[in-house]
Amino acid sequence: MDITPVRRTLALGAAVLSLAACGAEPRAEPQPFHGVLVTPPQGKPEFTFTTTSGTPYPLREETAGKVTLLFFGYTHCPDVCPLHMANIAAVLRTLSFEERQQIHVLFVTTDPERDTPERLRGWLANFDPSFVGLAGPLDQVNHLQRSIGLAPAMQEPAPEGSPAGAYGVAHSAVVLAFTPDDSLRVLYPFGTRQQDWAADLPALIRYGRRR
Repeated sequence: MDITPVRRTLALGAAVLSLAACGAEPRAEPQPFHGVLVTPPQGKPEFTFTTTSGTPYPLREETAGKVTLLFFGYTHCPDVCPLHMANIAAVLRTLSFEERQQIHVLFVTTDPERDTPERLRGWLANFDPSFVGLAGPLDQVNHLQRSIGLAPAMQEPAPEGSPAGAYGVAHSAVVLAFTPDDSLRVLYPFGTRQQDWAADLPALIRYGRRR
């Protein structure tokens, strides 16, 4: 996959797609979506993760023809990860059953050392039990992130006064949105509001079908 156009899009705002240690980032709102458009859109990558139940999850095959929201984060994240998941979950509850069936939300851990299958499954269930938790060796997860223009995740020191052995994980703060034609079309940074998701999720469902 030629990722040069993606990198060009990511360069629109360094704070949007730079490595984020779970902190606030500014947002851009180009039309027709409340996110950063990937121009031209890129294909969904071929990659196989492992679900929290231990089964293989070939990304492209499992999500073919669906809106796919892909996020790389970790369960000990203090702000970016839970806020993204909470906002998406809140909006999904307002959609029709038919719309909800057209959307897959995937959370790939960037902290496989601490994010056991049980912890990851329980953490995601707090937001929406349909959210899919995925894991893989960190070097492979980072390889995938680099291939689509995201900075790799890495451990960072915990704040002073934290328990012994504690650490944070610096990671990208964007949700990648693939339309039903399996194209990476929009990037949603930290700060995307529920009203933005409410406007965009139905539009994402329709968008790929029009093309």
